[in-house]
Amino acid sequence: MEVLPVSVALATIFAWCAFAGRLRRTGLTAPIVFVAVGFVLVEVFDALDLGAEPELVKLIAEVTLVWVLFGDASGVRWREFRRDLGTYGRLLGIGLPLTVALGTSAAMVVLGMDPWPALLVGAALAPTDAALGASVMSNTRVPDKVRSALNVESGLNDGIATPVVLVAVAGTAVDEGITGIEGPGLAVLSLIVGVAVGAVVGALGAWCTKRARERGWLGDELDGIAVLALALLAYAVALLVDGNGFVAAFVAGLVFGNVAGDRREKEVTLVAQSGDLASMISWLVFGALAVPVILERWSWPVLAYVALSLTLVRMLPVAVSLLGAGFDRYSVAFIGWFGPRGLASVIFALVALEGLGTEGQPVVAVISLTVLVSVLVHGFSARPLADRFPDVLRTA
Repeated sequence: MEVLPVSVALATIFAWCAFAGRLRRTGLTAPIVFVAVGFVLVEVFDALDLGAEPELVKLIAEVTLVWVLFGDASGVRWREFRRDLGTYGRLLGIGLPLTVALGTSAAMVVLGMDPWPALLVGAALAPTDAALGASVMSNTRVPDKVRSALNVESGLNDGIATPVVLVAVAGTAVDEGITGIEGPGLAVLSLIVGVAVGAVVGALGAWCTKRARERGWLGDELDGIAVLALALLAYAVALLVDGNGFVAAFVAGLVFGNVAGDRREKEVTLVAQSGDLASMISWLVFGALAVPVILERWSWPVLAYVALSLTLVRMLPVAVSLLGAGFDRYSVAFIGWFGPRGLASVIFALVALEGLGTEGQPVVAVISLTVLVSVLVHGFSARPLADRFPDVLRTA
């Protein structure tokens, strides 16, 4: 890799970290900044050529998502999880399937896609990415119940959507006469295996960490690195036994965060910071690779689908799933609107491109444009809409 893009990337990372507090007050987010920098590196400086290294790009995205999922899950407390279990069940058991169904139907009608590619688009764009709007997750004006719902939903929905995406890729491959893709008949089982692996790895890691700390064996300067490795271990072990690695990472973080003891927050700090760093790199790569493709393949029907995907396709299922759940109307609208598409959708696009080749490019273009628009609209709207919560709740 050339020195110029690396230098620009490092300078951008430093500048963002140094001035993030000030920049966020202008509505900027890390994804917006790094997508723009990646695009400029390619289009202006003709640098950062990653087109010949798809495996490297996919690895960066996967590692990023693992760290983000583990870090997010480690902040969920059991008491809150049990308290809001009904909400999670509604969002994941009702809202997510409805979102996939509505997104698939819209792709068939608006984009004229066949059923399998349409299902691929609908499933790939159903998962949300709370990390895309960290300002919402950290904004104390947003009620805890709303933040918790968005956090847990974003952590689990990508794992649940994965089997559907694999089925859709396989179906599209059959329709297009593409060989070499195994049938995903065991995809649902992989989800269950991922949960089991995550629970075991998270519990064992927490137990070992807690015991080592009590006996004075755990060095304070190394505890964060241990947890960092634990997150990747959960993912790797799940893949080793044909489980869903992303679900395993989230469940491992959930278990670790509630079993490891009082110092768990300090120990997962490095995971959270590593996830932030990897996210910056992933968004820069996305800006370099995906944005030029989007500019070549956009059309008015695709833009219409993007608008539907980010509004009606998400907000209507959320509203239906939360009927009678005790949320005020603004909270329901906020949860429905604040469903940014991010790293999970990018990874699904890479899976489709890897399995389908050039036949998957139309699907990838739709997914990529949706993610790009989501980065902008959710990034700029997160803080203003979150800041409205106190006023709305006082007048509700």
